[in-house]
Amino acid sequence: MQITIRRAQVSDAAAFADMMSHPEVFAGLLQNPHPSEEQWRQRLQDGSAPGKTDLNLVALNEAGRLLGSAGLHPAGAALRRRHVASLGVSVAQFAQGQGVGTALLAALMDYADNWGQILRTELTVYADNARAIKLYQRMGFEQEGRMKAYALRAGVYVDTLAMARLHPKPPSWS
Repeated sequence: MQITIRRAQVSDAAAFADMMSHPEVFAGLLQNPHPSEEQWRQRLQDGSAPGKTDLNLVALNEAGRLLGSAGLHPAGAALRRRHVASLGVSVAQFAQGQGVGTALLAALMDYADNWGQILRTELTVYADNARAIKLYQRMGFEQEGRMKAYALRAGVYVDTLAMARLHPKPPSWS
């Protein structure tokens, strides 16, 4: 499968709402089920406003169908945490296990390492999401902790793992 990565656009809102509505997709995310197209339109619009440093990417197949999305978001406005970004990834149910997550993460880590002035990338993942954890570990993320009963998923409180990746070769001045 050929995968094209590009920046997300407001016009992707309907595809985002459709992908994120699938039970096998939202069950793996720390988001609420049944998102609306309008919610995604607003999110994508807010994330691309002037001065925002969020990077939202999408993966598309040859026909232009949304396969997945990923984003890097500032950890907050605190001066002492400006070197940190949080990460989120989602892959459409029909495209899971086909390299989409790897392609999206590679694009985000290239941006973080070479353009975004990001030293530390953080994420939270359900402790039972073995496929995602394996992908994150392949990309250099390490487990830093376990958060018990962190989120409610399908009526059950579940644990999550805190994972992070430090820039492998932080920039220097020659």
